[in-house]
Amino acid sequence: MGGIEDQASATHERLLGWVHELAIWRANAGLEGGLVHDDDRVLRDATANVGAYVMGRRMFDFGEEPWGDEPPFHAPVFVLTHRPRETVTKEGGTTYTFVTEGIESAIRQATAAAGEKDVRVEGGATAAQQALAAGLVNTIELHLIPVLLGDGVRPFDRIGTAPIELERIRVIETAVATHLSYRVIRSDGQPPR
Repeated sequence: MGGIEDQASATHERLLGWVHELAIWRANAGLEGGLVHDDDRVLRDATANVGAYVMGRRMFDFGEEPWGDEPPFHAPVFVLTHRPRETVTKEGGTTYTFVTEGIESAIRQATAAAGEKDVRVEGGATAAQQALAAGLVNTIELHLIPVLLGDGVRPFDRIGTAPIELERIRVIETAVATHLSYRVIRSDGQPPR
């Protein structure tokens, strides 16, 4: 690696390094040990009822190699992409299905795969923007860490011009992050479709 790739890797580690130390993340990645505290509880709560994930291609490309043969998802993952690829099956129940038909198709497929469980849009910012703009998000979870980035994709760009009303569910402040959860409210007061 060099240059831009090194910078992207360093930024990723600064933003998400705290997650990699948590017991729940390590267990899901097939590793032992890890920290058990409020940050671990937040991640456990966020992933406890997930039956499928949706993510962007950039996140997949960045994580495919480090996640290895037993990725931390243990559920079907639907990858938004413009570059088709055959479905990839990994150990532990993770499959990667590459969706070229857009966010609505990815969410529809993930919902069918999840059954009665939740669908989680895991990242990146562009996938989250598309899901918000399409009115397909019920809950927003933000994990703020004490660093300001000078560049990158801003998570709430390109979500349309109409305000999206939010209802606070919880705020948990820890030594490494402030965890915010909001329920998305449609203009008619109902949760999104």
